[in-house]
Amino acid sequence: MREASLFWIRDTTNSVTLPFEAKEAEVVMTNINILDPEYLQWVQALSKRYRQSQVRAAVRVNEEMLRFYWELGRDIVALHIEERWGTKAMQRLSADLRRLMPDVTGLSQRNIYYCKQFFLLHSSMLNFLPQLGAKLEDVPQTELALERPEAILPQLGAKLGEGIFGIPWGHIKLLIDKCFDNPEKAYFYVQQTQENGWSRAMLHNAIAANLYERQGKALTNFSRTLPAASRDLARELTKDPYDFAFTGITQPYNERMLKEALLQNITHFLTELGTGFAYLGREYRLEIGDTENSIDLLFYNLKLSCYVVIEVKIGKFEFSDVGQLGGYVVACNHLLRKEGRDNPTIGLLICKEKDRIQAQYALESSSQPIGISEYELERFYPEKVDGTIPTIEELEKKLLEETEEIQ
Repeated sequence: MREASLFWIRDTTNSVTLPFEAKEAEVVMTNINILDPEYLQWVQALSKRYRQSQVRAAVRVNEEMLRFYWELGRDIVALHIEERWGTKAMQRLSADLRRLMPDVTGLSQRNIYYCKQFFLLHSSMLNFLPQLGAKLEDVPQTELALERPEAILPQLGAKLGEGIFGIPWGHIKLLIDKCFDNPEKAYFYVQQTQENGWSRAMLHNAIAANLYERQGKALTNFSRTLPAASRDLARELTKDPYDFAFTGITQPYNERMLKEALLQNITHFLTELGTGFAYLGREYRLEIGDTENSIDLLFYNLKLSCYVVIEVKIGKFEFSDVGQLGGYVVACNHLLRKEGRDNPTIGLLICKEKDRIQAQYALESSSQPIGISEYELERFYPEKVDGTIPTIEELEKKLLEETEEIQ
């Protein structure tokens, strides 16, 4: 007999999420949130499929333009135009191109400079990828791109072409401004933009919040407790520290206040956790033997196909925290996990402060997959703060450059 589908309904009286079978759903259909993992995976896939179709459509329109910009930057570097024809060569090039192609936008001096930086950043990312460099006969990538572009472009299509040639020009310029000196960081944001369909504003926010520096940085024992196929992805889904500034908490607080603030801002909370997290309940009740226990926060991760138990502590990490969290992980595996559908449950402890050595010892003592991170209530800012508020002169210059772009 086919197993009945499970739905989930919020019991506001007891503040608990309870399952019930689909045949009972007709009575209270208007109050139902469907949180069955299979349904959530399907909805997530539909959303991702639609976003990807939008991105692909935009890419088809802009890809040839991006390749022209890349080739223009390649020629500027190859010809050493500023060394050969003086410091105003870029200005003259812009004027000549706009005279020959008056109906073409994007030929301002500033944009042409970005084309040069685009090529250099692209070449730097190629050097960052050793597996691709090995395929290109150990020739320095910048040199090969200059002398044999026909040899490098097909492989770019396979490795980087769908990335840096597959995101909008505004995103590329932002990466040049923020990540030019760190090709690994730039490549990380290219991948994230492609995977998540980020707008330019979302990319800017991720960079400003130091996502690259925080992603995958939690202390974990995943290498020992998870299968090889999922351990790397599980680690990359963690952060350290987590940014909880969106809660707006600026005064003394307790754990209940913090958890309520997180759930009142659930959209921000899910964004900070990362892609693929679905919220299942707070103080989720599990009957373990004759004892009723409450999990702080329960999620399901659609990428890993597993339950994720999150415990939030406002104090300093203690050894006992791992023991408690490990017990909840085991309980979820016994009571919630479906064999053949769900992977092993993961535990994540987010505390205000931790001693790394003590936390590492605690992780070594546990046989359950657990990660330990800290959280911050203050907004993350980029390292360089001076000059972030533009002067009148800077605003006038920006308006002039934008006027040049549309001429």
